[in-house]
Amino acid sequence: MKFGFLKTSLIVSIVAVSTAVGVTLVRRSGDEEERSGRGSREARAVPVEVKEISRGEMEQRRRFSGTLTPSSQLSVAPKISGRIASIHYDISDPVERGAVVATLDDAEFTQALSSARADLRVAEAQASEAANRLELAERELARVRTLEERGVASAAALDNAQTEYLMRQSAHHVAEANLDTRRAAVSTAEIRLSYTQITATWSEGDESRVVAERFKDDGDTVAANTPLLSVVRLRPIRAVFFVPERDYGRFERGQTVEIRTDAFPGVIFPGRVSRVSPVFQEDSRQARVEVLSDNEDERLKPGMFIRAEVVFQTLDDAIAVPQEAITRRGGETGVFVVNEDGETVSWKKVETGVESGGMVQILEPEIEGRVVTLGQQLLGDGSTIRIIDDEMIDDEGEES
Repeated sequence: MKFGFLKTSLIVSIVAVSTAVGVTLVRRSGDEEERSGRGSREARAVPVEVKEISRGEMEQRRRFSGTLTPSSQLSVAPKISGRIASIHYDISDPVERGAVVATLDDAEFTQALSSARADLRVAEAQASEAANRLELAERELARVRTLEERGVASAAALDNAQTEYLMRQSAHHVAEANLDTRRAAVSTAEIRLSYTQITATWSEGDESRVVAERFKDDGDTVAANTPLLSVVRLRPIRAVFFVPERDYGRFERGQTVEIRTDAFPGVIFPGRVSRVSPVFQEDSRQARVEVLSDNEDERLKPGMFIRAEVVFQTLDDAIAVPQEAITRRGGETGVFVVNEDGETVSWKKVETGVESGGMVQILEPEIEGRVVTLGQQLLGDGSTIRIIDDEMIDDEGEES
């Protein structure tokens, strides 16, 4: 009886162990199948990056590169040739309107003026003598005419007196003409002497400007009209850039422009369009646009590289997506919108509008949510995706 009991217990134990092993194998098999299915789906999913679709105010801005130039530039040069005695200004010096900026050696011109004045005094004396002789001849003619009327003087004497008067009259006219010539010579000599004092003169704008360049030094001999200094006007300053045909029609005088330069990061200098060229350059097919900025503190300098931003249009309620989200499929423009499940995408054909600041306006249809910005080349309508940003967030959450 005892042996029978042991045999029965052994059989029961074997059956229990077999059952437990079987259940374990079945569970492991199920887990492996589940992991295999999930791994297969993950293998088929395309890794992508996504960004939110925005809605709100949007400005159509365009940026143009250009250069700063002075609003006015004056080249100071002598009107006569000579040796430079002194240049009184140098680079960056302020210059007042009408100031003497340089002087030429004036010894030769001073001597010429003295000689002209001496010749004038001689001409004045000659003119005075001619006038006296004319007066005497006139008196003699009057006396002889009276005597001839009384029958005392002959007709021949009257003719001689008239001839003498005419000769003295002509001599007086010559002397007066010579006097005018000598006066003109003195004026010319005075003007030429004044030209040795070289002035910076302009007709409009500020009373003060700045020396931008100096081309000559003291002691140099220069010809007439040889530049000595360049004087520029910095208030206002002019920004010059060129625009293509597609933007040309959007510019008009008085339009607001924001000017930026690397010399002053983050600083915006306001300006307004002052001129828009009526012609395009044949080589580049672009037109010149000029903008004036007040530049009251004179921080902006000619020659600086600038970026000019212009707002062409402001939209109050615009749907916009990042520019990198726009793609083309089958000749159509569209975006891949992430579905609500967060695991698939839908291809949406769109009509685009304004582009600005890396964003593109979507005119139709109205979309919301997120769009794919990286990885579109591997997608189709309904494709499964794996959002890289979400994975990074999940990983960070698990680690924490």
